[in-house]
Amino acid sequence: MATYVLIAIVKKELQLDASLYTCLQILSVSVFEKIQISCALQADGSQIDPLAAANQLNLFDF
Repeated sequence: MATYVLIAIVKKELQLDASLYTCLQILSVSVFEKIQISCALQADGSQIDPLAAANQLNLFDF
């Protein structure tokens, strides 16, 4: 119950359009990441950098 109220307060302070359920899901996934809560909940539409993905090793490339 306390978590629900805290997330509702954060949602109101950040003026988020997402539902409380969505906010709770995002926070449950990003609980161990070192990012600010406001950054985790904001929809910035960022995508993966293609050059950074090119540096990724492919384990099954035969």
